Amino acid sequence: MAAVLRGSRYLVGRCCKHVDIALVSTRSMASKTQVGFVGLGNMGNPMAKNLLKHGYPVIATDVFPESCKEVQELGAQIVDNPAEVADKADRIITMLPSSPNVIDVYTGPNGILKKVKKGSLLIDSSTIDPAVSKEMAAAAEKMGAVFMDAPVSGGVGAASSGKLTFMVGGAEEEFTAAKELLSCMGANVVYCGQVGTGQVGEDIQVSHGTSGRSPLWE
Repeated sequence: MAAVLRGSRYLVGRCCKHVDIALVSTRSMASKTQVGFVGLGNMGNPMAKNLLKHGYPVIATDVFPESCKEVQELGAQIVDNPAEVADKADRIITMLPSSPNVIDVYTGPNGILKKVKKGSLLIDSSTIDPAVSKEMAAAAEKMGAVFMDAPVSGGVGAASSGKLTFMVGGAEEEFTAAKELLSCMGANVVYCGQVGTGQVGEDIQVSHGTSGRSPLWE
């Protein structure tokens, strides 16, 4: 009888552990599910390569098709536009040259928000106006997605070696999920506060001459 009771406790313990694991947010767990990447310029190209090196399947696009060649050769799937990226991936990173580019990639006719899935995590590493980051976050929220700004400190060399610093703004409860991906591309991932504060943090580093920004930005 004692043996039966011990066996019952063992089974209950195993069951409870299973339930606890099931309750963990799937997005916060390390996983190698598909990651979308939009913007394969001087910075975006090595960043996407580092995701591939860490074993993440990458679905990418760029306005200049020739920019996609290197990551495609490394195994990335290339699609025609940001909307197609959003249709295939629920975690997307964007690295773009300016605020107008970000607005178009997210809200344009073939933008991410045209096909974004509910619950998607959208991380923008472009250096843009914080007001635009907030605008994109509000637009994403209406679609049931989460937007975070995560501009970088460090130039092309740091992007290639995976030693960028990311300053992240957005919902704190999503930071762990963002950090999982950003840590593949950077040595430091810093939470700065709500959406837009990542941009402010990056601007402070630039003003103090500590960002290491390259003229060949995105």
